[in-house]
Amino acid sequence: MLTSKQRAQLSSLANELNPVVFLGKAGAAEGVYEALDKALTDHELIKLRFVDFKGERKELAEQLAGKAGAELVRVIGHVAIMYRQSPDPEKRAIKLV
Repeated sequence: MLTSKQRAQLSSLANELNPVVFLGKAGAAEGVYEALDKALTDHELIKLRFVDFKGERKELAEQLAGKAGAELVRVIGHVAIMYRQSPDPEKRAIKLV
């Protein structure tokens, strides 16, 4: 569980990021989960853009984060920010306060 300070820190870091996963008409298909898992493994902090399902973005973002074992940092507009700490201490790029 992230604290409000950690969420603010991660949101600040995410400002410079471009979305790496896009959720379109196919919805939360298996390919989206695989892309999300790979992106979180590679980057720890990612943005997911909702191209479709904009009315359900909060619920879908929570569902995707839960399945990926990630924390949903924030949903702003049509973009969700997610964080999952790398299991390898040497690959951790983000140090939370």
